[in-house]
Amino acid sequence: MANDFDVVVVGAGNAALAAALSAREQGRSVLALEKAPKAERGGNSAFTGGLFRFPFDEQFKDFPALLPHYSREELEAVVIPPYPRRQYEADIERVTEGLADPDLVDMLLSNAYPTMKWLTERGVRWMLATGRQSYKVGDKYQFFGNLILEANGGGQGLSDREFEIAEQSGVEIWYESKATALQTDANGGVTGVEVRKGDGSRQKVSAAAVVLACGGFEANEEMRSRYLGPDWELAHVRGTRFNTGDGIRMALDIGAQPHGHWSCGHAVQWDLFSPPTGNLAVGDLYQKHSYPIGIIVNKLGKRFVDEGEDFRNYTYAKYGREVLKQPGRCAFQIFDSKTIPLLRDEYRIKEVTKAKANTLEQLAEELTIDVDTFVQTVNDYNAACVPGDFNFAVLDGKHTEGIEPPKTNWAVPIDTPPFEGYAVTCGITFTFGGLKIDRKSRVQDMEDHPIPGLYAAGELVGGLFYYNYPGGTGLMAGATFGRLAGLAAAERA
Repeated sequence: MANDFDVVVVGAGNAALAAALSAREQGRSVLALEKAPKAERGGNSAFTGGLFRFPFDEQFKDFPALLPHYSREELEAVVIPPYPRRQYEADIERVTEGLADPDLVDMLLSNAYPTMKWLTERGVRWMLATGRQSYKVGDKYQFFGNLILEANGGGQGLSDREFEIAEQSGVEIWYESKATALQTDANGGVTGVEVRKGDGSRQKVSAAAVVLACGGFEANEEMRSRYLGPDWELAHVRGTRFNTGDGIRMALDIGAQPHGHWSCGHAVQWDLFSPPTGNLAVGDLYQKHSYPIGIIVNKLGKRFVDEGEDFRNYTYAKYGREVLKQPGRCAFQIFDSKTIPLLRDEYRIKEVTKAKANTLEQLAEELTIDVDTFVQTVNDYNAACVPGDFNFAVLDGKHTEGIEPPKTNWAVPIDTPPFEGYAVTCGITFTFGGLKIDRKSRVQDMEDHPIPGLYAAGELVGGLFYYNYPGGTGLMAGATFGRLAGLAAAERA
C-alpha cells in the first residue's frame, strides 16, 4: 500500500467526498481518511434529510437541469417561488444577526447552483421535497421556506451515492483510519498526516496538500462544555459519534486561526429518550419539527418561545438551545385534532416519546407537566388567538395578542380533543466555531497568512453561521466549499 498521495482528505462526509472527487477529477491521486468503520461511514451527512438550499431565478429555467428525470407535467404540479441570490443573502444576514463572514457568504452564493449542477452531472439524483417542504393548496403543492430539493434516499442515500461516485473515480478510502497529527516541514507547510489505523498501528502519509473536512466538535463532551457552556455535555448528539474536533485540534496545534461562533451551534428539538448519539437506522427522524402549528411548554407548563416566529427552516436550528435551558432540559410540543393530521412523518415512528388524551389535565399528567399551570397556559393562549384563516403554506399572520411570548403566525387554538404531546430535549447537530479560511479555501494562521498545503471545508470552517442558520445551508456549504477546496488542493499538487 503506497503512502504517498497528491491530496489527502481527512473525513468522508459530503464536504470531504466533494473535495476528494473534485481533486481526483484534476488527475490527482487522492486518499480519503474515514475515522468510522464502513458500517458507520459518512459523517453527519448520512444523518441528514439530504436537503440543499441554493439560489435560483425561475422554476422552469433552473430546475430541469437538476431534475432531468421529471417531466414538464410533474414540474407543473408544484409551485416553486423564485429564490434569487439577494433573498438567500438576506436570509443569512437576518438569521446570523449580520455576523456571517461576507467572503464566505459570497463564496457560497456564487458557487451553490453550479455545485448543484456539478453534483447532478456526476450522478447525484434529486427529488422534489414535497413531503416535508410543501403543502397542497388546491391541486398543486406550494413550497414554503425555500427548500426545494432533497437527495434521493435522504442523507443516507446522498452519502452512499457520493461514496460510489468517489470510488468509481479512483479515490482511495481508508476506513477506521484516524488522522492524529499534521506533518509539517521546516517552514511550517503541511506535508502529510499521521494516521492511526483500526488495529492500533500508526502510519505517516505524505501529500502535497491536505484538506480537513472531518466535522466540528459536537460529539466531544469536554469540548462542548468548554466552548458552549454549562449543561452542553448533557445534550444529545443528532449525528455521528466520530465528530470529536480532531481536525480543528490538529490545525490549531500547528498555528491555525480559530474563527467563528465558538460558543454556539446548530441544535434542534430531539426526542427526549433518543440515544446519546445518532442512530443510522432512524436517521433524522428523532427530530420534531411541526412545532409551528402547535405550542411548546416546559415541565412547569409555561411557553418560552414564539413557535410561529418564522417558517420552521429559519427557527429549528436555534430552538434546541432554548429547550436545553428549561427545567430538566426538556419540553413538550402540544397539538390538538385540528393540527395532528398535519404533523410531519417523524411524529409517526415507533421510536417516539408521546402521550394522547381527551383532556388537557390528563395529557399534562401523562407527560409529567404541572397540570394547573399548563391548563392555564393553554386557556390563555386560546383566548389570545385572533380570528382568521390558517394557512401553513405561507406566513399567514394569524397571531396572538396580549400574551408573552407571542405567537406570530399559525396561532390556532388548542381546543379540540384528542390532544397529543411529544417530549423533546436538545439535539446538537454541529458546532459553529472552527478554522478560518480564505477565498481559496486555504487555512489561515494567526497573522492571516495561508498555511501552505492546508485547506478546509465543511462544518469545521468557522465564520459562516452565528446563532442560527437557514435550513439546508449546511449540506450546500459543505459540497460547495468541499468542491472549491479540492480544486485548490489539486492545483497546489
